[in-house]
Amino acid sequence: MLPNRMCLDRGTEEKLKRYKQTTGISPNAASRLAFFQSIESGFTYEPGDTTVSSDGQMVLDKVTWFGSCLQTIELILVQKYPNLPGELLASAWAAHVKNGFGSIAR
Repeated sequence: MLPNRMCLDRGTEEKLKRYKQTTGISPNAASRLAFFQSIESGFTYEPGDTTVSSDGQMVLDKVTWFGSCLQTIELILVQKYPNLPGELLASAWAAHVKNGFGSIAR
């Protein structure tokens, strides 16, 4: 299971904030779009990926990040990465958001 409080890396956070300024879509809703885009594209997170960090300042609980998609996102992550513990699942989620954001921002 995912931890209750999670965050993204600073770069992704900043992109989400700028995206909100141009589109009006909140960072948590945009992160859901980016996550699903990344899953659909076939991206796979590699544990130990040093490009993914959790140094962002928007530390939100998973209900806020995922909204009504909470169970769906957790299920997808657990099915795609069955052997990862919760903290690494949070990193996998952050990696998917980072990966998928480029597609939704175009």
